[in-house]
Amino acid sequence: MSDSFTDEELLAGRQLLNGSATFRMGVAKLDQLPPMRNIEVAFAGRSNVGKSTLLNALTGVNGLARTSNTPGRTRELNFFDVGPNLSLVDMPGYGYAKASKKDVKQWQSVLRGYLRGRVGLTRAFVLIDARHGVMTPDIEMFEMLDDAAVAYQLVITKSDKIKPSELESLTAETLIAIKKRAAAYPTIHITSAEKAFGIDDLRAEVARLLNK
Repeated sequence: MSDSFTDEELLAGRQLLNGSATFRMGVAKLDQLPPMRNIEVAFAGRSNVGKSTLLNALTGVNGLARTSNTPGRTRELNFFDVGPNLSLVDMPGYGYAKASKKDVKQWQSVLRGYLRGRVGLTRAFVLIDARHGVMTPDIEMFEMLDDAAVAYQLVITKSDKIKPSELESLTAETLIAIKKRAAAYPTIHITSAEKAFGIDDLRAEVARLLNK
């Protein structure tokens, strides 16, 4: 489960992510990366995990992160600015089989370069679909983040799609999956963008990063 937040922290999260996020640019090559704006927070997850929907709910800007009709098609880091000091980075969905091996290899090279070289990358949130749990492509992402020494935290999405008893078991299994991982944050967020569940806590988590 996620850390508990005070009323002040929840308010700070809502004030920070209050519908003011704007798209900055998409990046397909390392030499295209924009200058740092103090703190960056990245979002990663398998194709169809609900990342775009969650980002839209988190920022309060409908349509900010656009979904693709072809899962796994997008191969860009999409940067969104929130105020003067924070950027959110939408990483392309991974684990989709239709991408060619050449394209996957090229993109993984870009991704590793970004993760290893981005000094202001404060945390990555890795999204896990409640209906499937942690899968092999997720573990590969954990390993990439561990190798790059980027702190990351898991976010369970679509929690409304499974029974409460199943969600409880999934949460326990997910915590076990990251227990011994070097860069993994020891708590997870449980969310449903459709039901607006867990969104305020995730906002507070992001706002807390600005105050460290």
